[in-house]
Amino acid sequence: MLQAVCLRGLLLLLVGRQVYTEQCLKASVNTCGDCIKSGPGCAWCKDLNFTKTGEQEAARCDTPAVLKEKGCPPTDIINPKNDFIKISNKPLKAGENPVQIQPQEIQLDLRPGMPYTFQLHFKRAQGYPVDLYYLMDLSYSMKDDLENVKNLGNDLLKELNKITGSARIGFGSFVDKTLLPYTDTNEAKLKRPCSDKNEPCQPAFGFQHVLPLTKDGDKFKSMVAEQHISGNLDPPEGSLDAIMQAAVCVNEIGWGNSTRLLVLATDDGFHMAGDGKLAAILEPNRETCQLVDRKYSLLIIINKLNKLIPKSAVGVLSEDSGNVVNLIVDAYNSLSSEVIMAHEALPEFISVKYTSDCKDGEKPSDRGKCDNVNIGTEVVFDVTVTVDRCINSQSFLIGPLGFNEKLKVNVRTRCDCECDDINQPHPHCKEKGKVVCGSCRCDPGFLGQHCECQVGQKDVASLKAQCQKDNGTECEGKGDCVCGRCQCHLTEGGNNFYGEFCECDDEHCEKYANKQCAGHGKCKCGRCECNEGYEGAACQCAKSDEDCKIDGIVCHERGKCVCNQCECQRGYKGPSCKVCPTCQRPCQESGSCVECLAFGTGPFEKSCVENCKHLRHVMVEKLIKHDCRVKDKEGCWMLFTMTEQLGFDKYIVNVLKDRECPEGPNIAAIVGGSIAAVALIGLLILLIIKAVLYASDLREWKRFEKDRKHEKTSVSSVFFIHKTPTLHIRSNCLKLFSIHAFYEADYVFISFYRVPTRYSRMLRPQFKTQHFLEIHERTCWC
Repeated sequence: MLQAVCLRGLLLLLVGRQVYTEQCLKASVNTCGDCIKSGPGCAWCKDLNFTKTGEQEAARCDTPAVLKEKGCPPTDIINPKNDFIKISNKPLKAGENPVQIQPQEIQLDLRPGMPYTFQLHFKRAQGYPVDLYYLMDLSYSMKDDLENVKNLGNDLLKELNKITGSARIGFGSFVDKTLLPYTDTNEAKLKRPCSDKNEPCQPAFGFQHVLPLTKDGDKFKSMVAEQHISGNLDPPEGSLDAIMQAAVCVNEIGWGNSTRLLVLATDDGFHMAGDGKLAAILEPNRETCQLVDRKYSLLIIINKLNKLIPKSAVGVLSEDSGNVVNLIVDAYNSLSSEVIMAHEALPEFISVKYTSDCKDGEKPSDRGKCDNVNIGTEVVFDVTVTVDRCINSQSFLIGPLGFNEKLKVNVRTRCDCECDDINQPHPHCKEKGKVVCGSCRCDPGFLGQHCECQVGQKDVASLKAQCQKDNGTECEGKGDCVCGRCQCHLTEGGNNFYGEFCECDDEHCEKYANKQCAGHGKCKCGRCECNEGYEGAACQCAKSDEDCKIDGIVCHERGKCVCNQCECQRGYKGPSCKVCPTCQRPCQESGSCVECLAFGTGPFEKSCVENCKHLRHVMVEKLIKHDCRVKDKEGCWMLFTMTEQLGFDKYIVNVLKDRECPEGPNIAAIVGGSIAAVALIGLLILLIIKAVLYASDLREWKRFEKDRKHEKTSVSSVFFIHKTPTLHIRSNCLKLFSIHAFYEADYVFISFYRVPTRYSRMLRPQFKTQHFLEIHERTCWC
């Protein structure tokens, strides 16, 4: 694939004009400078006597036409215009040193928001020099193409010289970044990335500049002949890295004042923005020349090549690149006939638009582009520059893509007024201030339209605070604060605003049928005072309440009849305010009143008449249904219904004569139950204690029985008794001991088995004959 990129130039001729809509949208205007900044249609009247007494200085700011209608002399209207000055204006010419942009530098003095349009004339110069830089992919798959390019120099120069009298060619090459995963970073592979050991191969590299631009075709051939194929891992190549360096390394490449052609020869795609993250390259391209010993390897952030480079052409190389010369010539002819006007990065708040009027080419468009432009054909561009707000002096460049010739545009903003004032005290300002563009600028300590107010001990803020209603706008924006009092302005009808803070006027009331107060009343301080027989906010209705009445009652006494229609209150709806969908009956709230009215008890017992005037009660023997069920002071339930009457919170209450009172408690049952409960609880506690003791004794006895069965009989002590033995043992001791007595010779042998400790303590006082015996590790008294 062959991709040719052409960055070209235009001839410019500037003819100025300005277009804007004349209207003045002023806000917070106190000085001439504020007025000029408000919009391109605003002008200022500096006539000393233009404003009337009490009239705000903002009245001086309006469109020139309105100011003239109000009596401002045309010579006193300050209305700065855009200004255009040619700083450098060399004439256009062809030949050895062609000039293709005229003028070369301009000065624009612009008002904020006021656009200025000038014309740029372009004319292609005959024999304009051409610089061609051949940028070639030297990955291994381009091996056969490299051999053909080595013989390309003289043929390419010959064809280019047929088109232009001066042509130069240069050469550069690229592969890819020398980082994983783009290139094998093994040391041996970096030095020799080619797989064929017998093939000449150069170390891996990103971009290298081989030959600066030259007219010597033989030198091109010899330098390219020294180049060898290299290699990388992934299919995409580092094309964009190489393009960036070839474009920004102006001195190293040798770009001149000429048409610049950049020819890219490759057989694969290119790495895009974000691909560098795979190699941990996070820094964006610096857009500066990074060549060191004519080699480069950096990240570039751009997206699709053919969309980002506006003047580019694409062609398909044959397998051996044999058609490269024809492709380059065709691409140059195509690109050179395309004219694109562009600007560099613009300063903040400045905008530029282009409109092209092409001859023998495209119709006028907003693209700033013309196609099919032949040599000697003139093309006109309208360039419109607008500044949105006041800024410091700025400059930017406009020029044709592909040429070094640029138009430098210097921009200043016009945000101040030139009123030619005398810088000294003026009688118009009571000798206490100076006149600045028709208005008094008072000396410290003085205020007022004519500096007539001496502040004294008070500061400006405290005086102005006296002219503000509820910390609002000074004099409601309808007057001037003079010495702490409002001096009201005139209304549009020529009458004065009035009131302490100029809050009132008699010209801005509601209208009906395009008539103020419908013609049936007078406007007083912004509200209509209707004539007899009329009503409504705009006095638009004849007074009548026939449609609001039901049985002679207007709106059920729950609203007002306005324009013969009910305006209901407090949630009531309907044509007569009869129903309230969201209202609930006040059962609980009315309970105390119902209790005192019906039964003579409750909190309002002594003040029932005063507190319950809104209720009328009726005692009934039976209720078909009851809306309310409320408990009284004695704990009984009162049942009643509430029927709403005219007006608000007025009810007729039907109260059931008999209340529902709960029966008293059974004292005997309560006392008996309490005693039984206490007895049962005590018995339960005793049973629990007994069960615990029984379980513990049973556990000890079982352990004793188990030990007795498995232990061998052992004699703890033997007593030799020479008389007939007598043994007294109580019955309960026999239950606890296993005692074996037998006679042998003249003595008795008694053996005891081990008895639990607890039993030894229990039995100790039970024996009367007290012979102390040791039975294993326990003691027992017998």
